[in-house]
Amino acid sequence: MSSSDSPLPSEKQADRILEAINDDYGGVVVEMTNEPMDAHIFVSLLRASLSHWRQLGKKGVWIKMPIELVNLVEPAVKEGFYCHHAESRYLMLVHWLPSTPNTLPANASHRVGVSAFVMNEKNEVLVVQEKDGKLQGTGLWKFPTGVVDEVGAGDQSYVIFNGEKMTKETAFMWLYKLTFFHPQGEDICDAAVREIKEETGIDSEFVEILAFRQSHKSFFEKSDLFFVCMLQPLSFDIRPQEAEIEAAQWMPFEEYTAQPFVQEHEFQRYIADVCLAKKDEGYSGFSPVPMVSDFSLPKSYLYLNQQDLDI
Repeated sequence: MSSSDSPLPSEKQADRILEAINDDYGGVVVEMTNEPMDAHIFVSLLRASLSHWRQLGKKGVWIKMPIELVNLVEPAVKEGFYCHHAESRYLMLVHWLPSTPNTLPANASHRVGVSAFVMNEKNEVLVVQEKDGKLQGTGLWKFPTGVVDEVGAGDQSYVIFNGEKMTKETAFMWLYKLTFFHPQGEDICDAAVREIKEETGIDSEFVEILAFRQSHKSFFEKSDLFFVCMLQPLSFDIRPQEAEIEAAQWMPFEEYTAQPFVQEHEFQRYIADVCLAKKDEGYSGFSPVPMVSDFSLPKSYLYLNQQDLDI
């Protein structure tokens, strides 16, 4: 069972029901530790807990189940729980208690990717050829691309939250009020810088988001958000990533846009047009503005067009 600063049950009941914390939507959250538990004991505790929470009028019941306790998943499912989502170290199970329609949010629906437009003073763009994937062996030169990481706490016993070092269990109680994502995550601007460094060895500074695309049923039937980003190079000597990149170079922008793949595919042609507009016509994209809000993690950004704003 997990620990909590304010367990729901009374002291008299605490020895026979699961400890939990209240969420902001009339439900409760149980975070199991990875200590082994007999399935029969768990079922007894779970049934008593569900009865107690129904009496309190609770709605959604969330159980964060470490993979070490996978033996408890089937008993929980038999008591009405279903899998909301799964990560590398845990499964999130959920059960809607009322007889009213289930209003619990669905699992995260999108994957986030980035493409990096990097141009030097010679009007050359940074491009790569990939060793793997659909473009392998085609000879196509493309912008560095990648997926934004959801950087988890992994196996470490603590996380950094709001500048403070604390246990994952303590951080979870705070983070649940904001999100079901990992305690740490990667911002779009950081992902673009990282991908350029990983694929080409080039250091860069994020400038702005030029455009983005939303598509559906892309990766494991999830939707995809793809952000075209502009970055300023801080170094120029290319060192291609051996594992994934066949070649990398600085290429004249006109030569890049003249590739048949760019000319024949609408999406690639639009990206080239946007980059050209930024290069020659003062097109303004969306720059990151650091901010703090009650609905986001401490480190967050609002991306906006600053051209006409006094910021």
